[in-house]
Amino acid sequence: MAAYEKRRAAAAPVPAAGSGLAEPARAAAARGLGTEAEFLLQAGVTAMVREALLKVLEARPEEPVSFLADYFEKLVLSGPGAGGEAAAEPPGPSQRLARALWYVRLAHHSHRTAFSNNMGMAYECLSASGRRKRPGVDGRLYSELLRRICRTGAAPEDVVAALLRKIQCRDHEAVPFDVFRYGVLTCFVLLEFAAKAGTLYDVLDGGSGPADKRVCQAVLHTLEDALGASDFSVPIRYLEAGSKLGPDCLALAMDRALQERKLSVSMSREEFLKKATALFVAKVKPID
Repeated sequence: MAAYEKRRAAAAPVPAAGSGLAEPARAAAARGLGTEAEFLLQAGVTAMVREALLKVLEARPEEPVSFLADYFEKLVLSGPGAGGEAAAEPPGPSQRLARALWYVRLAHHSHRTAFSNNMGMAYECLSASGRRKRPGVDGRLYSELLRRICRTGAAPEDVVAALLRKIQCRDHEAVPFDVFRYGVLTCFVLLEFAAKAGTLYDVLDGGSGPADKRVCQAVLHTLEDALGASDFSVPIRYLEAGSKLGPDCLALAMDRALQERKLSVSMSREEFLKKATALFVAKVKPID
């Protein structure tokens, strides 16, 4: 009798009729889903997770968990039950821009392979679709993507406008992938350049308010010399030039500035960032 009760306890429990679990359990049994592995395979979960992991390895995002959350959310929204007939329609420009912006922000530009792969995905997202349109990105979507990238940084608006005038295309123009990649990369480098300039100003002011204008101007002149002595066929070289601003070089420039017997005047953070990023934009090669 005891052995019989043990066999009954080991058997799978039958859910109560009102629990809402009885019908799924019977359906699973009818489909022959005897094990967890069989269920995952037949439901397509295994292939789905494998594809998601491959996407993570391909994109190399800085925040993998957020990437996976966005990936599965977009997978659900683009599923067959998401919008009925509307789901079969190609996405509009705003949706394509949002998805392209998501791709280009996944990996830092220093991860060159992942960044280039994401560039290709973003370019594909913005490419024209439909029977009457040729594949490719037009100047309107390309320029709007550049503006959205620059909105998130600390670069002054007039400096951003000056940069966009150099690298954006006319609305009706077809944008080749090389031009697309150059423009997007240049915008990201500008944002990083502005962030580094802000960090440099924090060092100059010492946390005690506006920095001495003589010291700021000396640093800006040193930065200009470093930028002028570099080859900028690739936008990343702008950041590499900043490595020439070593502690010894900056210390000498600041010391010479402080030795001048002039009335001390301050320079605001906004003015310093504007002047520093303007040096960057002046070196950017315009798109022909």
